[in-house]
Amino acid sequence: MDNLGTLEGKVVIVTGAGQGIGRALSGLIADLGGVPVAVDLNGEALDQLRADIPQAETFTGDVTDIAFAQSTMATVQEKGLNLTGLVNNAGITRPAMLQKMEERQWDDVIRVHLKGAYLWTQAVGRAMIANAGDRKRNIGSLVHISSIAGRGGSIGQVNYAAAKAGLFGVSMTAAKEWARYGIRSNTVSFGVVETPMTEVIRGEKFRDDILSRIPMGYWATPIEVIRPVAFLLSDSASYITGQNLGVDGGMNINI
Repeated sequence: MDNLGTLEGKVVIVTGAGQGIGRALSGLIADLGGVPVAVDLNGEALDQLRADIPQAETFTGDVTDIAFAQSTMATVQEKGLNLTGLVNNAGITRPAMLQKMEERQWDDVIRVHLKGAYLWTQAVGRAMIANAGDRKRNIGSLVHISSIAGRGGSIGQVNYAAAKAGLFGVSMTAAKEWARYGIRSNTVSFGVVETPMTEVIRGEKFRDDILSRIPMGYWATPIEVIRPVAFLLSDSASYITGQNLGVDGGMNINI
């Protein structure tokens, strides 16, 4: 019987891999036999990642820079690495109530989440299509990290909610356009995960209210949310595309 959990032979770009979910996912990809291609703005974090995960390839730069995306793809191909996956994970938060949000806060979040996802989806998709040749099945898998905020809104984060909602459009369009090439595209929508990005909402001020909206009653750990991502990257998900998988402890029930 095939190993349903393996990523043996898979080469997967992970954006925002320097910390949190991206860092944990890079480790899991390696543990499951794959090669993580870790992308982040923080070079020091990537140096530490490479020390911990020797098989990882690392690239330091801004995910919203088209030249960086293109040069990364060129280097990956020069190294003979056949890309099979992409995880659009890079993201930031710039919280403010709607009436107080500044244009820069809006622009920064939309740029990183949406422009970044567009650039890397396009770059990786082009490479996969070029490498596919006559093969039309199971060429590659794109996974876009969205959020329950993209479905239900988020007080104090209209920029983040809008960006995460926009990822559904990116993912569904890629799914429709590239299915004929054997490229799958899906989103996963997280609830509240124990990462540095969620420290504020997990703090004393918001803790009880948010936990009351999670039927399972606790924050997710990184490993709980990255396992479903690894599944979507694997051959076990070879007939799944255009879907959104909620990984949120049941929060979606209350939307």
